[in-house]
Amino acid sequence: MDDPRTLVSTDWLAAHLDDPDLRILDASWHMPATGRDARAEYDAAHILGARFFDIDAISDKRSALPHMAPPVEMFISRMRAMGVGDGHQVVIYDNSDVRSAFRVWWLFRLMGKTDVAVLDGGFPKWQAEGRQTEDMAPVMRDRHITVQRQAALVRDVTQVAAASKLADHEIIDARAPERFRGDAPEPRPGLRAGHIPGAKNLPFGRLFNDDGTMIDPDAIRVAFEDAGVDLSKPAITTCGSGVTAAVLFHALERIGHRNHSLYDGSWTEWGSFPDLNIATGDA
Repeated sequence: MDDPRTLVSTDWLAAHLDDPDLRILDASWHMPATGRDARAEYDAAHILGARFFDIDAISDKRSALPHMAPPVEMFISRMRAMGVGDGHQVVIYDNSDVRSAFRVWWLFRLMGKTDVAVLDGGFPKWQAEGRQTEDMAPVMRDRHITVQRQAALVRDVTQVAAASKLADHEIIDARAPERFRGDAPEPRPGLRAGHIPGAKNLPFGRLFNDDGTMIDPDAIRVAFEDAGVDLSKPAITTCGSGVTAAVLFHALERIGHRNHSLYDGSWTEWGSFPDLNIATGDA
């Protein structure tokens, strides 16, 4: 099941740890209400050779929305400084309840980089297996990186509004059912409750086994179909702020769906605009 372009196992990573062109990124990110500090956790223990990818810092500072995709120039600058560049196989992991590694995997895809995989089961599985960690950051040397932004992989609010009105895309929401229905308040203040009209709900957690690994592609396909998703249509994934939407994007990639994008602003943007229609209840 190991695929260096989507998902690799802890066994695969352990076997390749000494590869000179391997780069490992800790992309842990936590919701503010958890009180957890991803950088402090990285400093205390991380996989050998891992660099810390700060999702909030490597983002578009021109936007008031959280961790929007960074400009190409910023991505290039930060990756070069971290020693991540052309010719590298990148493996991304996290220690996060929201599976933030998938967000950074999507960012690399957005920037045209394809030799990138998520570590299946992440840091919890690595630790549970008793594999070696360290508390020192690696020495990082500048590495040239070529970027070609793939605009088709991201959608803005205008494009999503059109897709909602025309019903020519499947809009798939990764949030919990009670948030999708509008029964529970949003964790960010000032947002209305509900979902984008016409959206389907597939909570991202349904795509994982009890040990944190992803379910197999056949089960992924069933999960989408059970959520009422027509996989023959183009798809737009969404969530609260564009993090868990990347889990759905990754899952679509794994089952061979080839026309999908991610709504970067997600509900943080949609729910803040009073002139945008919302729906409540089940899909």
